[in-house]
Amino acid sequence: MAHDSNRLSDRVSRRKFIATTGAAGVATVAGCSSGDGGSGGSSDGSSSDGGSSDGGSSEETEAEMDESADSSDDSGSSSGSISPLESGGSSTVYPIMNSAASYWNANRPASDSEYWPHGEYDIDTDLNLADYWGSLYGFEPGEDGDPPFNFTVGLSHSGTGVEKVMNGQHDIGNSSGNVEDELPDRDSYDDFVDHVVGVDGQPLVVSQEIADAGVEQITGDELKGLYKGRITNWSELGGPDREIQVLGRVKGSGTRTSFVSNVFGNPEEDTTVANRYGQNQRLAQAIAQADNAISYLALAFINTQGIAPIALEWEGTTYAYQDDENGLDSTAYPLSRDLHCYTWQGTSEKEAAVINMVLNDFGQDIFVAPNNYFTLGARRQEEQMAKLPDQV
Repeated sequence: MAHDSNRLSDRVSRRKFIATTGAAGVATVAGCSSGDGGSGGSSDGSSSDGGSSDGGSSEETEAEMDESADSSDDSGSSSGSISPLESGGSSTVYPIMNSAASYWNANRPASDSEYWPHGEYDIDTDLNLADYWGSLYGFEPGEDGDPPFNFTVGLSHSGTGVEKVMNGQHDIGNSSGNVEDELPDRDSYDDFVDHVVGVDGQPLVVSQEIADAGVEQITGDELKGLYKGRITNWSELGGPDREIQVLGRVKGSGTRTSFVSNVFGNPEEDTTVANRYGQNQRLAQAIAQADNAISYLALAFINTQGIAPIALEWEGTTYAYQDDENGLDSTAYPLSRDLHCYTWQGTSEKEAAVINMVLNDFGQDIFVAPNNYFTLGARRQEEQMAKLPDQV
């Protein structure tokens, strides 16, 4: 899953403002939403449990903040009689799919090599961007520059995304956790098709003040102690004499599910946190606004001002952000997780057109890498492409 930095050139930076709808873009959308903590939620979407266990009686109700974050860009119109492709779920996967939707709905012409650089990817076409990817599965070009169909992306949680694709409310369910962990009570998962579109090397981050005070890394045992309430003061970790504010994500979040599964070996493990947040961008903001916080976070949000990554020593190996040898893109990094786009009972041509675009080198370079995630290697790309229906 190592990210091939040679595949990225200055062509990405030239188009970065439209491609990179990562932490800042998500924050803009989510900032207009209601809190996901139910009656216990605050105005910023956080939920305080007073230091209780995630599994305790004070746990908040997960609201479905599926806001229909319509990424229609400047196309704005319906595309013939074909209904929109609807995707929703994880706030971690959201930046990737929202970037893809921005490009799809804009449907730039083949002559616009700044945004549709088909020649750089050995794609010989005179079709607009979305028209080309749609044509691979039999869709006719849209009228007046519109795409063959519009593509919308909603923002909620991984658990909500996989439930909605199962219930027919979404075409694609975005999840940063495995469906087996998100829906642990099902007897069978055979009807879910798992399309992995990228990889997140989930970092550990602290408030900038804690990093400035000298806390640069913790061990796996210390991490477990923090999330079980056994370590409560930064002085126990070589930091200042200050209470530790342990933060995390709500249940139903794939980020939380993956974290507790990776750390404790059980996706339903109870943890002790001061506050839980419905989405990554709100969690990042809370860490930045505090002077004593620590949390796990999706990699796309690591550049939030006021937070700093710290290293994790796990079973004798230390993994650090941007470390060339043992970085967060290492296959052995314990907090690594795949990013999923689930479909239900097969994958339709409409779903395949968009997923193929994201899996292609073009999509990996433009939608995955600029959002600070790791792209798929050639072997994994081939494996994921094999799950799609045959092209026409």
